[in-house]
Order: sequence, then C-alpha cells, then structure tokens
Amino acid sequence: MRSAVGLVLGAVSVIACRPSATPDTLDLTQYRVVDLSHSFGPRTLYWPTATSRFDLDTLSRGMTPGGYFYSANALATPEHGGTHLDAPIHFFQSGRSTDQIPVEQLIAPAIVIDITSQVAQHTDYLLTAEDVLAWERANDSIPRGAIVLLRTGYSRHWPNARAYLGDDRPGDASNLHFPSFGPDAARLLVEQRGVGALGADVASIDHGPSKDFQVHRIAAAANVVGLENLTNLDQLPPTGAIVIALPMKIEGGSGGPLRAIGLVRR
Repeated sequence: MRSAVGLVLGAVSVIACRPSATPDTLDLTQYRVVDLSHSFGPRTLYWPTATSRFDLDTLSRGMTPGGYFYSANALATPEHGGTHLDAPIHFFQSGRSTDQIPVEQLIAPAIVIDITSQVAQHTDYLLTAEDVLAWERANDSIPRGAIVLLRTGYSRHWPNARAYLGDDRPGDASNLHFPSFGPDAARLLVEQRGVGALGADVASIDHGPSKDFQVHRIAAAANVVGLENLTNLDQLPPTGAIVIALPMKIEGGSGGPLRAIGLVRR
C-alpha cells in the first residue's frame, strides 16, 4: 500500500521553483487552490445543543490620534461549529488534543468518495464498506495517512439550518437528518486502511439520526481526526488532490475552527 507521506512529497516536488525565483520560492501555478471552509459569522451553524454561537465584538475601529486607521476585535466561538476539526479527545479520553495532532497528519492526499446519488434516494444514507471497496475498484487502493472526504452535496444547503441539519429547533438534536459515514466503512478506513482523517460536507462524521456516535468513537480511538462542515468538495477529483487542514492550535482543545484548502493539479 502506498504511503500518503510519499505521495505528498512527490506532489510537492513538482511545485517547482521558477528559474527566475529564489531557491526557496514555491511555484503554485501548477495547482488550483480550492477553499474547503465556510466563513465564520453571525449565520454560522453550530450543533443544536451548543449554548453559544459565533461572537465578534468590536474593540476598536477608526482613525487614531496618530492619523492612521486601526481595527481590532474580540472573538468567541464554541470549538465545534462551522467548518471545524474534531480532535480525538473529543470522543476518546486518552486521545490527542488539538495542539497534539501532528501537522503531517493534516497535510495529506485527498480521497473523495461521492455519494450524492445515494443521498438523493435516502437522506440519512450511511457510507458502507462496500461503497469504499467499489471506490477502490474504480480508482486505486486508499493509501495510509490519506484524508478521506465524503461528498454528500449537503454544503449547498449552508447556512439553512432546517435543510442542512434536517431540523432547526434550538437546543434539540433528537431529530436531525443528514447522511455521513457508516460504522462499517469507518472501521475499514480507520482500522484496515490506516487513514489520517475523515471529513465530510455535513455537520458530523456520524449521520444525523445517530445517538451513539460510533464513527466518532472508531476514529478517535485510533487518533484519527474528523473534519466537519466542509464545502466545495465538488471541486476536488476522486484522487490526486492534496488537502491542507489546519485548525486553530488550541492547547488542550477537543477541536477548533478550521481553514482547509485543497490543491488540485492543473
């Protein structure tokens, strides 16, 4: 099985220096950059039971006595809302916290599994192990350390809570409906393929009706991270892209806001 690190190093080697550039200047012209994160703001979606939301308070904004403009804000947000990372400690007591996740785990080849056709038939569709094996038959074996992204098409509903989550009652997460990974697919990806992250363009790596969060628990027990509320997965190919998914480095955090990008060879 191919190494994800080897694949990334090989890809990075073709982000070559221009002859006229200094030796340490990277040339990104061979790649298209895809923003995989939603913006944070007043309309950002959070898990229904969250007791607070995104808050940006203005501390200063305007001209100073020195004659120059100055702006500064105070930021407050739950860890788990908007496009964010779930650290393993979120569902595993001895799992890594956000600041303990190796950066190398967050820069890896992207594997995109498209289940939009299945979701069109069943809102709460669960990715199966057979879906993963079918993807491999059509593409290639999934390398160790890869970031597996599940494309459901749900990012088109953002930020409409009722359409995106299946329910919009504040404080109530008992009647959510959206697709995601299934436990058997998670076991295959995490325990047999050794992936580094599971990500999806929905609110959770467990589907909406889940009450036991098996996928979170399977991933966390192996120190595999979750990437939730992603967007623009339709702009990534099934294989060949590189994902860089760097969260806010919160000491002891169970997750954090995430700016994720995809690099797609032109």
